[in-house]
Amino acid sequence: MVERRTLAFFALTSVFFGGTFVAAKAGLGYFPPLLFVALRFDVAAVVLASYAILTTSRDGLLPRTRGDVVGILSTGILAIGLTNALLFVGQQYATSAVASIVFSLNPVLTPVFAAALLSDERLSARGVAGMILALVGVGLVVNPDPANLLAGGFGKVILLTGAVAGALGSVLIRWADGGLSSTVRTAWGLPFAAALCHLLSWSAGESAAAIAWTPTAVLALAYVGIFAGAVAYITYFGLIDDTGAIRANLVFYVVPVVATLGGAAFLGETIPLSALVGFGVIFAGFAVLGSESVDVDGLRAKARRTVSVSSRRHLPATFVNRAPSDDSRDVTEERRGRVFDSD
Repeated sequence: MVERRTLAFFALTSVFFGGTFVAAKAGLGYFPPLLFVALRFDVAAVVLASYAILTTSRDGLLPRTRGDVVGILSTGILAIGLTNALLFVGQQYATSAVASIVFSLNPVLTPVFAAALLSDERLSARGVAGMILALVGVGLVVNPDPANLLAGGFGKVILLTGAVAGALGSVLIRWADGGLSSTVRTAWGLPFAAALCHLLSWSAGESAAAIAWTPTAVLALAYVGIFAGAVAYITYFGLIDDTGAIRANLVFYVVPVVATLGGAAFLGETIPLSALVGFGVIFAGFAVLGSESVDVDGLRAKARRTVSVSSRRHLPATFVNRAPSDDSRDVTEERRGRVFDSD
């Protein structure tokens, strides 16, 4: 049985990450892209650090092993910092639909790194089929223009590099096997992500003077910093610890679904029929993946026991678990004696 906590984390991560595309599209009109990401991590770092200090003992806050340090750096530099920096930059050269498609390669790339670094995470043939089916569903949901999908190679290379960074970072977190909780590890990692993005922003010549502080800009920053930042990172990295990198990164198959529904709800975008079909295909892919964790043999054995008990209930009582009474044994012995005597 899938734990309720895992389902809640998966749902929250998908919703908040999916909303990132809508908020980023709104915020990039007011912020330089790398500075937007850097400020996002500044906000998320303050919020998450405050939460970690209030909810964690002092001993649980301090990294003590090499695994803790590797996990923090993998979280901050790869899984958060570089991944999001490349996503926001790449979106300048590609549509949101194409960006969703490229970033949906994250779950496909994760098993490649897991096969090399993790001994306890492998995909079976059924798992591969489920992932491919879900990826087809993503394509139907975002329904990109083939011309746009093939054009703009530079932006797609940037986006693909971001997907690679995210997949590698999530696997390295599991490989490090540190002792910190996912919340504390992320709280330590966010300042590294912010520092990296501020450095990249400065290197690109971006300036804070270019920011237009409008209500829309503040709302966009608040969303990507608090909800799609601090809160979503708690749930996402918690998923990695609970279910492994491969299954946790399946959220990137649901993100385009949430982004499509969010665009329809808040931006007045229409949902084509192909997107509705895509929702069903993604669900089918998840069903195939989830069937790996179902104990088929156990279910069959339980079904056989149920049928057996049910059939026995419908038999006459004299045929169900009837033990011979003392009287019946006496009669039998008496009959045997009579036969013997008669002989």
